[in-house]
Amino acid sequence: MDKHNSKIARKVTWIGFLANVVLTVFKLIAGFLGRSSAMIADGVHSVSDFSTDLVVIGSLKLAAKPSDHNHRYGHGKIETLATVFVGIVLILVGGGILYSGGKKIYEYIQVGSIDRPGTIAFYAAILSIIIKEIIYWYTLKKGKQINSQVVIANAWHHRTDVYTSLGTLVGIGGAIFLGEKWTILDPLAAVIVSVFIFIVSFKILKGSVLELIETSLPKKTEQEIFDIAHETKGVYEPHNLKTRKIGNDIAIDLHIKVKKDLNMKQAHDITVNLEKKYLDKYGDNTHISIHTEPYEGE
Repeated sequence: MDKHNSKIARKVTWIGFLANVVLTVFKLIAGFLGRSSAMIADGVHSVSDFSTDLVVIGSLKLAAKPSDHNHRYGHGKIETLATVFVGIVLILVGGGILYSGGKKIYEYIQVGSIDRPGTIAFYAAILSIIIKEIIYWYTLKKGKQINSQVVIANAWHHRTDVYTSLGTLVGIGGAIFLGEKWTILDPLAAVIVSVFIFIVSFKILKGSVLELIETSLPKKTEQEIFDIAHETKGVYEPHNLKTRKIGNDIAIDLHIKVKKDLNMKQAHDITVNLEKKYLDKYGDNTHISIHTEPYEGE
């Protein structure tokens, strides 16, 4: 990621961080004053939000550093690693919410009732939904604009807060307005929300883990790489393609053949022309390695 995009990504994340700090304090206060386990769980989730925001900000700064003698391919993997961290934190948060909600449900089954939440928790859920939905769309838009997987992952982290607060709103509202028998809706909402958090977590982790284990690019992209080589004048029989993702960038390792009677400069010009086509298609930070072999055909 270049410095300009990295600056945009950090700005977006700082905005989310500040919003999360304010929301966290408000939701935890509302949860304790309103005696709502769902709202307290929601507040704990927001704690994870601004904690991961700090990790994202740090990773973006490191990932933007140019390549050096120890990192010839740049520092893009740091961003991928941060994305994995976000996913893991989400899983842990989901587990904590599941445990808290399950404990309350067990208490309800044993005793027959639990504390009814107060209206302050209900209004806190409404405010959280509005603010987090705005932050989600803003972060997602900027993440796609600069093609940053960690910013997009962080946007989905914001969206899980929307899911959490929606479930919290339903649970708290039911517990408040439907009577004593329905107080179980508060912890039940927390349990249901934890499932949504797990789903988002695994989606975030899947792509990043595949990148860390050097999984090849999608077949469609690899075929596109072959097609560009076939369409380049002087290139014959492109083969032995190896690809991988490095943060927001990609690496292409390809063997091609050129006519055996060409001199070194002519063969080099063909390779440079093909490299330029790949850079135009996939970005100036694309890592390209092309090995040239003699073509024996007509």
